[in-house]
Amino acid sequence: MSVFSRFGDWVREGQVWGSVFRHGVPRDRRTRAMAVLSNVFLHLHPVAIRKSGIRLSFTWCMGGLTFFLFLVEVITGVLLMFYYRPTVEYAYFDIQGLRAHVTLGILREMHRWGAHAMIIAIWLHMLRVFLTGSYKPPREFNWGVGVILLVLTLLLSFTGYLLPWDQLAMWAITVGSNMARATPLAGHEGPLASMIQIAGVPLLHAGDDARFGLLAGTFVGPNALLRFYVLHCVFIPVVVTVLIAVHFWRIRKDGGISGPL
Repeated sequence: MSVFSRFGDWVREGQVWGSVFRHGVPRDRRTRAMAVLSNVFLHLHPVAIRKSGIRLSFTWCMGGLTFFLFLVEVITGVLLMFYYRPTVEYAYFDIQGLRAHVTLGILREMHRWGAHAMIIAIWLHMLRVFLTGSYKPPREFNWGVGVILLVLTLLLSFTGYLLPWDQLAMWAITVGSNMARATPLAGHEGPLASMIQIAGVPLLHAGDDARFGLLAGTFVGPNALLRFYVLHCVFIPVVVTVLIAVHFWRIRKDGGISGPL
């Protein structure tokens, strides 16, 4: 027996190896199940799944593709944060530099087109789930989580729209944020807003409603740019990451991907 073989056996028989790998090489059903259950990434998936769960004609692979595009957006977004400064003095020029000089513009375009592709993929995923009846009991909770993820994905795209800080971005966000004035119970022009009052005085005004909270002010300015930057780069991605983990966990608890009707 060679020195390397003896060293390998010594390592595998040691306490450190045994504390990390609690089973042998997965050669049968039991050890394969143990490999899945003891892995931090694989344990989110069920040990056994239906054949339909991996059939492209049934799943369209849109859920996995959406998750892959989310990872692309996270990685490229973090790299873009090294070059972008969320201030009115530098934001526009930083975007121009990202388009023309930094990685020949490829990094920024990957992030931009990845966002478009993610919107398309998540809509197709929701369509597939609806057409196959995968939202029915006992999966209605996960359908609700998926709807929230769809809304957050749209909000990611919306908040990222302002960051180039050009005329198109500013006026698009102006139009979009004006819609927040009509938010039920939260916008001062929205339904039921007049019901929120004390001693006959309405509590919601243009300076403290949903639009004000979105823009951190009454117009699209420096505060709005910083607010959108934090929402786009930190707050919403953290919430999406948590909900994706819950989404995957729930799929496993519900017996994996649903079968054909």
